Amino acid sequence: MPSKSSARLAALTVAAACSAASTILFTVPAHADSVRIHDIQGATRTSPYAGQKVTDVAGIVTGVRGYGSSKGFWMQDPNPDADPATSEGVFVFTSSAPKVAVGDSVTVTGTVSEYVPGGASSGNQSVTEITKPVVTVVSSGNAVPAPVVINARSVPAAYTPAGDPAANGSVNGLTLRPATYALDYYESLEGMNVQVADTRVVTGTDPYSELWVTVKPNEHKSRRGGTVYGSYDAQNTGRLQIQSLGATADFPVADVGDTLAGATVGPLDYNQFGGYTLVAAQLGTLKSGGLQRETTAKQSRGELAVATYNVENLDPSDATFDAHASAIVHNLNSPDIVSLEEIQDDNGATDDGTVGASRTVGKLIDAIVAAGGPRYEWRSIDPVNDQDGGEPGGNIRQVFLFNPARVSFTDRPGGDSTTAVGVTKVHGKAALTASPGRVDPASDAWKSSRKPLAGEFVFRGRTVFVIANHFASKGGDQGLTAQYQPPARSSEVQRHLQATEVNSFVKDILKVQKNADVITLGDMNDFEFSGTAKILEGHGELWSAIKSLPRNERYTYDYQGNQQVLDQILISPSIRRGDFAYDSVHINSEFHDQISDHDPQVLRFRP
Repeated sequence: MPSKSSARLAALTVAAACSAASTILFTVPAHADSVRIHDIQGATRTSPYAGQKVTDVAGIVTGVRGYGSSKGFWMQDPNPDADPATSEGVFVFTSSAPKVAVGDSVTVTGTVSEYVPGGASSGNQSVTEITKPVVTVVSSGNAVPAPVVINARSVPAAYTPAGDPAANGSVNGLTLRPATYALDYYESLEGMNVQVADTRVVTGTDPYSELWVTVKPNEHKSRRGGTVYGSYDAQNTGRLQIQSLGATADFPVADVGDTLAGATVGPLDYNQFGGYTLVAAQLGTLKSGGLQRETTAKQSRGELAVATYNVENLDPSDATFDAHASAIVHNLNSPDIVSLEEIQDDNGATDDGTVGASRTVGKLIDAIVAAGGPRYEWRSIDPVNDQDGGEPGGNIRQVFLFNPARVSFTDRPGGDSTTAVGVTKVHGKAALTASPGRVDPASDAWKSSRKPLAGEFVFRGRTVFVIANHFASKGGDQGLTAQYQPPARSSEVQRHLQATEVNSFVKDILKVQKNADVITLGDMNDFEFSGTAKILEGHGELWSAIKSLPRNERYTYDYQGNQQVLDQILISPSIRRGDFAYDSVHINSEFHDQISDHDPQVLRFRP
């Protein structure tokens, strides 16, 4: 998932920057005397002139970037060749504020480089650029080449070719087929002036003044206006990131379902935080779609409502307690049990050995009462200091909140940060050896990751087992626009181990009591169609209840224009056979002013 560090802001447009660590230089034959931009770009993703000096390359300046770490300008040849695979635009990296203006006719002498945003280890594609330039302005006030219109008809339905097995799966050396593959089409326009028009926003404005639109309004459209990512083969080809060459204060503050009406025009860039990006010199006009935050139904007297909610690194210094409390009370209608993920210790990111979270949880409970909700009680187990991943020093963990007026918690001593909880039989029924307890915390599956929290609850005389999870993040996975296709998902190796552990624990419960009500929930950091989910579900021990929703409502998170499932509630056969209702309550992921990047989930059923 994307980092929230301040370093990201400074590196937001690093796609055109140059560093020795991530610049690929190729040895090629000597270049011709007269080189044009389309010669430099070539018909593959890497330039045939990479590593060589080129002289007096001509073009019209189409965009100037004088901020950030990638200062420079784009230029474009107004006289294109006949090959649709060769781009007519290129970025010139100047390192300092460029001394050119849009409309200048220039010649550039410099070295052709292939820069990999994020470094070679990221697996990202490279950006062709001219570095160490000597720039000559020939004339000013020239017409800028007309933008290439990107729309639903121009972008192919297929996303990308498979990578070359002889090149470890890289697509870099493959001849571009822009009429066949979307990524090839975008690559064929790298550095060129492009335009989208009347596009719907599919990821709202983030803190870095960027948003995502789709040029394909009917592509896997969600009920609320986004674009759903429903399989590894449905990457959604119409998604495009939008940034601006103007002041960040003027950037539109948009939610999912809003529209950028009219034309948005500028050079097509590629960066490590989203791949192909239109860096707009002209932005469309924002028109609101009127999206409102959802409210789930109130549980009936005989229904147990169980929720999961990732509150995004919550610690006592945050200003979001009242907003989270309002969401729990009003949007979630005060569930009987709430599994919270990313509760930090009492001093947040300060790394001084503090692991307790009573101040953090107490502040949230007080805010819930102030918002008109119940005074929840809570259970959790403090982690071993700095052993559970997340923000350094934060010691995130899962916490159970429960409404004692509706449900009781069965306390059994013995649970701590390093002791594994087990399953035993009491009066012919399953019981935990410790409640709360942690599932096999010494297993390598949980190295530098959150350990599952298991607890026993009783509702109207019926025991319900709840296992709260926060699986390993997707950090380190290659992006959808990576040069390696299909991209590697290295992080799922650990999640598969974690899913195996949790499924095994659920099996232990069901072996003792076949009809036990078991709920496994939390931030699984993986999709409902993923291998992780399949391992969790096993041979019917569990079932991801989000699959009870229509496909266009299955999402809990919005990333790079793809609405997707990361948070899940999985249920045992006894619950699935009964009368249950599931709701993904969209209060965060679609909005620019989100208080968490995750939407909460609620399950209502009759034990």
